Amino acid sequence: MSLKVAVQMDPLETVKIEGDTTFLMLLNAQERGHELFVYTPDRLAMEDGVVTARGRPATVKNVKGDHYAFGPWEVRELAAFDVVLLRQDPPFDMSYITSTHFLDKVHPKTLVVNNPAEVRNAPEKLFVTDFPGVQPPTLITSDVEAIYDFRARHGDIVLKPLYGLGGSGVARLLADDPNLDAMLDLHRAIGREPVIAQKFLPAVSKGDKRILLVDGEAVGGINRVPKAGQIRSNLAVGGVAEAVELSARDKELCAIIGPELKRRGLMFVGIDVIGDYMTEINVTSPTGAQALKKFTGIDATVVMWDRIEALRAMA
Repeated sequence: MSLKVAVQMDPLETVKIEGDTTFLMLLNAQERGHELFVYTPDRLAMEDGVVTARGRPATVKNVKGDHYAFGPWEVRELAAFDVVLLRQDPPFDMSYITSTHFLDKVHPKTLVVNNPAEVRNAPEKLFVTDFPGVQPPTLITSDVEAIYDFRARHGDIVLKPLYGLGGSGVARLLADDPNLDAMLDLHRAIGREPVIAQKFLPAVSKGDKRILLVDGEAVGGINRVPKAGQIRSNLAVGGVAEAVELSARDKELCAIIGPELKRRGLMFVGIDVIGDYMTEINVTSPTGAQALKKFTGIDATVVMWDRIEALRAMA
C-alpha cells in the first residue's frame, strides 16, 4: 500500500535527526513507499471551505547535515491526501488551535493523526485530570491565594506553565520558599493562562518515564533522569535517557487511559510518569520514539504506520 502523506511540522531543515520522533516517522513512511509532502502550519489556507497547504514533496535520509531533499513548492488540497500527520511542536496557542480547526475540514476522510478535534480538546496537562487517582495532588489556577493555600497543605510544590513544553518554566518551590510571588509574577508577565501547582514527588530524582502508546496500547518506555540537583528530566534541558521496564503500575495507568485514547482517535501519545503517578498526557507532538528504539529496539513509529495502513485499507 502506497499512501499520500502530508506532514504539518516545524521546518524539516532544522530538525535534529538523531533524536527527532517526526523524522523517524518520515523515514519509516518512506521505507514503506509512502509519498511525503511537508509544510509548516503558517502555510495552511482555507478558501471557501477548501483547505490547502503550500509545501514541498520531500525525501529523507538518515545522514546528519544531509538529511532531506525537496521538490518544488506546490499548493495542494489536504483532502487529496490519505494521511496528515499533525506534528508541529507547541506552544499550544491560538495559532495551534486554529490549525486544528482547518484540519477538522478534512478529517476523517483524510486521516489526521492525531485527531485534530481531540488534540484541541485534550491539552496535555488538563486531559490527565479526566482520570481520577492517576496524578499527584494538582491545582490549576490563577488565584494567588489558592496557590499559597495549596502549598500550605502539601509542602514542597512544583510550579509550571499550563501550556509549556520541554520543561520550560518548571520550578520547585520549597514549603517556605520566599520566591513564590516572584515566580507568579514571571508567569503573569508571560501570559494570562493559569499555572499548575503540583505536590513535589521525591521519586523524580530516580527519573521521569516517557511511555509511548499507539492506538491506546502501550508500546514501551524510557526513563529520563535529571541532572544531579535538578528536577527537570526533559531531554531538551539535559535529562539523560536510559532503558526501563514498564512496572505493574505503569501498565495499570496505560490500561486506565488507553480505551479513551483509542475512542478519541489519539493514535500516537506519550505519557509522563513519576513514581506511581502520571503527570501529563502528551497528544500534540509526542517525542521519545528514537530513544525507545535505541534502548529497546522497539520502533513505536513502525507500530503507528502498521495501524494507519490497516485503517486506510478499511476506508
